Amino acid sequence: MSARPNIPFELHVALRYLLAKRKQAFISVISLISTIGVAVGVMAVVIALAVMTGLQQELRDRILGSNPHVYVSKVGGIDDYHAEVARLRQMPRVIGAAPDVIGQGLIFAGGSTMPVSIKGVDPALEPSVTDVKTAMQSGSLDALTTRGDDVPGIVLGKDLAASLHVMVGDSVQVLTLEGVLTPMGTRPLPRRRRVVGLFKLGLYEFDSTYAFVSLQDAMRLFDKRQVDFIQLRVDDITKAPQVAATVTRQLGDQYLTEDWTVMNKSLFSALTLEKIAVSLAVGLIVLVAALNIVATLILLVMEKHRDVAILKTMGANARSVTAIFMAQGLLIGLVGTTVGAAAGYALSFVFDRYQLIRMPIDVYQVSHLPFTVLPRDFALVIAVAILICFVATIYPSRQAARLDPAQALRYE
Repeated sequence: MSARPNIPFELHVALRYLLAKRKQAFISVISLISTIGVAVGVMAVVIALAVMTGLQQELRDRILGSNPHVYVSKVGGIDDYHAEVARLRQMPRVIGAAPDVIGQGLIFAGGSTMPVSIKGVDPALEPSVTDVKTAMQSGSLDALTTRGDDVPGIVLGKDLAASLHVMVGDSVQVLTLEGVLTPMGTRPLPRRRRVVGLFKLGLYEFDSTYAFVSLQDAMRLFDKRQVDFIQLRVDDITKAPQVAATVTRQLGDQYLTEDWTVMNKSLFSALTLEKIAVSLAVGLIVLVAALNIVATLILLVMEKHRDVAILKTMGANARSVTAIFMAQGLLIGLVGTTVGAAAGYALSFVFDRYQLIRMPIDVYQVSHLPFTVLPRDFALVIAVAILICFVATIYPSRQAARLDPAQALRYE
């Protein structure tokens, strides 16, 4: 004879009720529907959280790849940026520092004219604070300081170059409000620049509106004698606010700082709020599934009132009867949660791996909808789903425990 598995009496009865056959098949169908409801609810929550988390992280990574983590300016201006870069580079957690000059202008080639943000950089230091060097599609950032002829170089975003219909080696005209000195006074005149590189940082706002020139060329274009900022990159993006505060505290109040969390506060606050709202809305599906569990157990109690009465007359106490129906509800919740969580994770992986959901990049800044499942979110969804399913078992289980055997068997 084969040995019977040693499982608790209550769990054995709960399994028999869940896997009922023949006359009790209706109960099994209702249990299956409840399990599917839990699975769909958990899967929806996992996918919704993955979408919002993925979008938030993708935008954050692209913004931080295009921008430094901290901007530092100084009251009265930065006279010797080499000395300031060396000083700030010694600050705790700072892993990169580079000067920056920024201004607005117009750029045109052929019959196309586009507004442009012109950023003056030191090609040797800029890669330590942004990802522009690794984002080069053609040409080189170092070519900004290579003087092959008398025409200064300019590096354009890939989408900006496409709008202007230019490639590496072509010439463009740059117009700024500062202008040049002429016999008739200072007038804004276009100045020729040669395209020496194209970059694609993955953020449409940058790829379509930004251009890089050498630091000295930017100071000529905007008639400046000092750099605007010193850009900093830190080893941990979450510590950027502390680094910004440390700079002001250690170097003095004449140093003004602004970190990436302040500059993009409204964007990430909106994304976080949307993530919470979507999670709550989709989480109602799990509550609906929990109500299905309540209905299933109530139907089961009504169907099995004779069995419950017999169990009580045979010596089963109220705690055992309660445990039987709680175990059944928890089994439905555990199976549904496991299937739903696995399906949600698998679908999120497939959607993200193969980039199945495409989006207009000029609207959402990203070309496809990213899915990222954080272990913390995944565990929280599973825990909350199981808790909701457990709570749903309490009322019908207590009702079963209160059943009077004499009343239940009177008319049997």
